[in-house]
Amino acid sequence: MKTQGSMKSVTDSANPEMSSDFTIKKPFDKSTFALRVTLVMLAILTVYAFFSFDYKDIQIIGAIAATIENFKIMFVEAHFAHFTFSEAIYQVLITIGLAFLTTLFGAVIALFLGLFAAQNLSSKAASKAIKGIIAFIRAVPTVLWVLIFAISAGLGSVAAVIGMTFHSIGYLTKAFSESFEELDEGVIEALRGSGAGWWQIVFQAVIPSSLTYLVSWTFVRFEINFGVSVAMGAAAGAGGIGYDMFMASGFYFDLREVGMITYFILAFAILLEVLATQLKKRLNVN
Repeated sequence: MKTQGSMKSVTDSANPEMSSDFTIKKPFDKSTFALRVTLVMLAILTVYAFFSFDYKDIQIIGAIAATIENFKIMFVEAHFAHFTFSEAIYQVLITIGLAFLTTLFGAVIALFLGLFAAQNLSSKAASKAIKGIIAFIRAVPTVLWVLIFAISAGLGSVAAVIGMTFHSIGYLTKAFSESFEELDEGVIEALRGSGAGWWQIVFQAVIPSSLTYLVSWTFVRFEINFGVSVAMGAAAGAGGIGYDMFMASGFYFDLREVGMITYFILAFAILLEVLATQLKKRLNVN
């Protein structure tokens, strides 16, 4: 009868793959060669760009020191100068409201489009057509959609809501349709075999099985829309805390006020993340 130690030595000698000294080396193929050449070329171009860039009269060391000083003024000496604490909270709530509206509108429309875009719930022609349109919508940045709708609606909150909703629809439709396509085909076929209609399959099997994914993706898009709403407040004149940051940095050039607004945005972003995490736990969302 062999002991445990002798059995281990026999196993290691018979199967060298299981030995701790044995390592599997990836073969050097064309893809690996192309990747390494690309990385080397990018590194060379980066170094060359730093040395060949026209810095004019700017001294790198002095510019870095000035940047550090500006950050010190911005975040250490932060204070309000042109509006009060309560007004800042009100402006942040406007930004959150803008993100909430765009996420709500986008999620409702994307839910129906996602059902028709899922291949297991719709025809292949309809699925490909919707996915093609959605891919085009996602390819265009949110800021560009806002500026496109601003031509007809004018700069302001209306153009921002429409443009952000448009991009939210493209983002959530893709996420929702992929969640629907991951459902067990046997459940859908069983319901069809029992005589259930399309809407009955949707509300009795598809939506309940995908609810956790729908909530999770919707919260992800809400967090994205909150950040976009800050930018749209300045770029599209949608108001909110983003417009106040634009005025403080571009009009008043008050670094201390910019720092205080940044603190407000970070605080509310962290608060939204905590609330979203707690709600996901209660809904058992992974």
